[in-house]
Amino acid sequence: MKWNKILFCAAVLSFSLLPLSAHSQNLSDQKSLLEAWNQPVKPFRIIGNIYYVGTNNLACYLIATPGGHILIDTAMQESSPIVRANIEALGYKLKYVRIILSGHAHFDHVAGHADMKAATGAHVYASAADATTLESGGAKGFFPLGTYKPVKVDRVIKDGEIVRLGSVALKAHLTPGHTEGNTTWTTTVEENGKKYDVVFVGSMSINDGVRLVNNPTWAGVADAYAKSFQTLKSLRCDVFLGPHAPFFDMEAKVKRMNDDPKTNPFVDPEGYRNYVASFEKKYNEQLQRERAGK
Repeated sequence: MKWNKILFCAAVLSFSLLPLSAHSQNLSDQKSLLEAWNQPVKPFRIIGNIYYVGTNNLACYLIATPGGHILIDTAMQESSPIVRANIEALGYKLKYVRIILSGHAHFDHVAGHADMKAATGAHVYASAADATTLESGGAKGFFPLGTYKPVKVDRVIKDGEIVRLGSVALKAHLTPGHTEGNTTWTTTVEENGKKYDVVFVGSMSINDGVRLVNNPTWAGVADAYAKSFQTLKSLRCDVFLGPHAPFFDMEAKVKRMNDDPKTNPFVDPEGYRNYVASFEKKYNEQLQRERAGK
């Protein structure tokens, strides 16, 4: 996918990390924004067998096992060289990536799926709703954000289903709202004899232009968000990871980890609670405004 096919997407993305509404930016600014999200960073081990292999903003995770590896998210198509290089820089071979998962089927997280599948031979797993979007190349969905190379989904995942590879078990928690098939993944890792609950939380922001009340394309979107927040609040979390690096303050945590290797700042249950609470607050505020006719 080329830049000119996705520039308009920046005009409707509304993440909390953006200082200004993308609606106020011209095309040059939008291209600069996407390029700014796509800068290479050195890959690193987060905890246990979980590694960061994404860009400075678009999070991608490699879970390594002796029997093959799982990749969560692939970022944009333009991110593919960065993600592939990061996996190899860690000493892992692309051909051993067996499974590709995703949080949700927006271009900035899954547009690299098709190229990564071709490079690795991995199978793509997704929820039913997001599988439809992935196979349409982003064209389908209640609120499409750009188009990308369609990718065949090899296995449709249900809520609560376990994905296993070797000793790794990842549980799917459907947390719809941001997309119909938005998925949060959980697993457990062990480090220094202690077990940690890891949550790869789905995006819970509301894209600019999405109405919660009387939505013409998804009447139940507000209820879906509400149930998803309840699901997220029920999860046990020690290590909090998200779809965008700023969501879990990755840059600062990497610095702290480098400064003091004996500590792991990614063990951050409070950060997870704050993440969920902050987006639930924004959801409730928007819901109240819309109900009041504002």
